[in-house]
Amino acid sequence: MKSVNQPGPGSDSDRADLLSRLQIAVSPELLELALTHRSYAYEHGGIGNNERLEFLGDSILGQAVTVMLYNENPDLDEGDLAKRRASLVSTVALAEVARHIGLGAHLRLGRGEELTGGRDKHSILADTVEAVIGATYLDAGPDAATGLVLRLIAPLLDNPDRFGAAMDPKTSLQELAASLGRGLPSYRVTDSGPDHDKRFHATVFLGDDPAANGTGSSKKQAEMAAALEAWSTLSTATTADAS
Repeated sequence: MKSVNQPGPGSDSDRADLLSRLQIAVSPELLELALTHRSYAYEHGGIGNNERLEFLGDSILGQAVTVMLYNENPDLDEGDLAKRRASLVSTVALAEVARHIGLGAHLRLGRGEELTGGRDKHSILADTVEAVIGATYLDAGPDAATGLVLRLIAPLLDNPDRFGAAMDPKTSLQELAASLGRGLPSYRVTDSGPDHDKRFHATVFLGDDPAANGTGSSKKQAEMAAALEAWSTLSTATTADAS
C-alpha cells in the first residue's frame, strides 16, 4: 500500500490499482474528477472538482448505511440506529476508511494543501470517499455504489472496539485513560484559515503530556479526531504491554 504522504500519482497503473482495491469499474475521466480537490482545480484554471460528486455520494452513503443497519439490527430502536449511522458516516470514520485503502496517495491537491498535509486531513479524505461513491453510482449504477459502501465500512464493523470508539471517541478515551490511571483528557484547540473555510486543530493531553492531534472543520470534529487517534495509540500500547 502506498504511503498517504507520497505525491498523488496519476498513471493508468496507479488508477487501475485503486479501482482493483475498491472492486469497482469507473471511467478514467470520472475517477480523476472524484480525486480532484478544489485546491487543485483552482490552481489549474478552474477545472472541475469533486464537490458535486461528494454531494451525490453523501446521499448514497447515508441510504446504504441506513438500510444495512435497519436490516441487520432488528432489535435496535430508532435512537440507537441513528447513533450508529452517525458514527459510520462521520468524517472521522470515513477518513479511517480512506486510510485503510490508501486513498490519500491518489488525491489531486493544490500546492498549499500538499504542503500542509492535505493527504492525511480527515475532511479531505472523507469528502473524497463520498466523491468516489458518487462516481461509482453514475458510472456503474446504484447496486455497485451500495456494494462499494458496504465494503468500505466493513472494517469498522469487523472491529467492535474500534467501532465503539469511533461512535464516541471522547468518552472512549476518557474511560480508557481512567482505567489506566492517566487522568481526564483535556483539549487545546486553535484555528486557521479564512472565515468561510476555517480549519480547527486540536491537541488532546493526558495530564501534561500531549497524546495526539486532530483536525476538522469544527472544534468538535477536531477534538473527536484527536481523541480517536489518542484512543488508538493508547489501546495499541496497552495490548502490546499485555502480550
